[in-house]
Amino acid sequence: MKVTVSHEALSQIQADVVVILLPEGAALPAGAEGPVADLVSQAVAAGDFQGEFGESAVFYTQGAWAARKLLTFGLGKAERLDVVKIRKASAMAARAARASGARSVALAVPAVGGLEPGRVACFVTEGALRGLFRFRSFKSEQKVRPDVEHVLIAGPAGIAEGVEYGRVLGEAVNYARDLNWLPGNHLTATDLAERAREVCAAAGIEIEVYDKKGCQELGLGLLLAVNQGSAEEPRFIVMRYKGNGGQGPWLGLVGKGLTFDSGGISIKPTDHMWDMKYDMSGAGAVLGAMKAIGELKPKADILAIIPATDNLPDGNAYKPGDVIVGLSGKTVEVRSTDAEGRLILADGLAYAVKQGCAKLITASTLTGAANIALGPQRFGIVSNNDEWEAEVYAAAEEAGEKGWRLPHDEEYYELFKSPIADMSNTGTGRSAGTVVGGLFLMKHVGETPCVHLDIAAQAWSSDTPKDQDPGATGVAVATFVRAAFRWAAGQ
Repeated sequence: MKVTVSHEALSQIQADVVVILLPEGAALPAGAEGPVADLVSQAVAAGDFQGEFGESAVFYTQGAWAARKLLTFGLGKAERLDVVKIRKASAMAARAARASGARSVALAVPAVGGLEPGRVACFVTEGALRGLFRFRSFKSEQKVRPDVEHVLIAGPAGIAEGVEYGRVLGEAVNYARDLNWLPGNHLTATDLAERAREVCAAAGIEIEVYDKKGCQELGLGLLLAVNQGSAEEPRFIVMRYKGNGGQGPWLGLVGKGLTFDSGGISIKPTDHMWDMKYDMSGAGAVLGAMKAIGELKPKADILAIIPATDNLPDGNAYKPGDVIVGLSGKTVEVRSTDAEGRLILADGLAYAVKQGCAKLITASTLTGAANIALGPQRFGIVSNNDEWEAEVYAAAEEAGEKGWRLPHDEEYYELFKSPIADMSNTGTGRSAGTVVGGLFLMKHVGETPCVHLDIAAQAWSSDTPKDQDPGATGVAVATFVRAAFRWAAGQ
């Protein structure tokens, strides 16, 4: 999709639809004067458009503007406006413009008190691209669905850099969404590694991919245990972005690449097991982030790791009660084979530590308990270091993604003690499931500061949101990218 910047008066922009985002009670921006503005004023006076969030109205310009139609879209109360609402409104407005038949859409960057126009333009652009994204279909008969081909972002001078960041990020999020959407038979661990190769080749990022034999040589015992029941080989994907010349310090990003999760011997219920194709959303987030990082080029050295496999039951599958040993040297008693994500992540994190990473961030659809604790509104954040946790939390806030910092008191480690191993892979009972899952990972990184993002409740939307198609959301891509830039600024 083509994305360009326009500094023309709104009445002069060549597009099928011009979108103006308006808070309640706000006047039309400069460049929107004339008879079309009079029509809008009449609609406001009649109560047909008040600027409430999500409210929209369409006006035909009747030749007074270069565009055929103007769409006004409400942002709600100005004092409650933030970048998240701007992104969501931009997505909804772009979708409304597409539904009206538009093939080119111009969105005017709204003036928001306290926010620099380039930052607003970034979220307008990202929102529009995310809203216009459509998931691929495997139906034998495909409906012809005309789509928007050109998005123009209209605003003052100085917004081009923000628009470019928003374009790259929006495309990266959509790339991750597409990966996370793919069925398990269309995205095996081998397929995921090939996607990673493509991303790295395009961005000039170094990549190493280890097959099963390579995983054995590395000593990735936890990843190999999860893979035992599968007919598909595992892959261990290592990407090195040398934005600081490879001299370090290195930031490590690790994503869970469970391409399908049946639960293994501890098999999941049948209902909605088909959705477990998205259990590799952490890996999708890492790969989407590396795609964006390769284009935006922060001056930082970043090591990205994806341990990839599926989790299936057969006669060779690992079992509850087994004791296995990971790359960290720690032994693990398996209490549930459905708590497999933390096992493969632990090996990925231990590898990052051995490679000398100074700080770590990992993301995964780790626990159903995250939804019970926080719902889909925020992802859980678990860490072993308060200062690094605050830094990643700040990156998420800047990126317009919402997390919540959970405790990591020493007493929580008691919940997953084992009588025969260094730890078990689940806690006793259902207490503090998200905290236990995150702290399990911390046991494999030693003193290295590490933050885990439990995105299980946010990675997939089963309802029908107004700002995007239901399905994979691409959450954590934006946080990873923002964290990379903060890391670069701090070196």
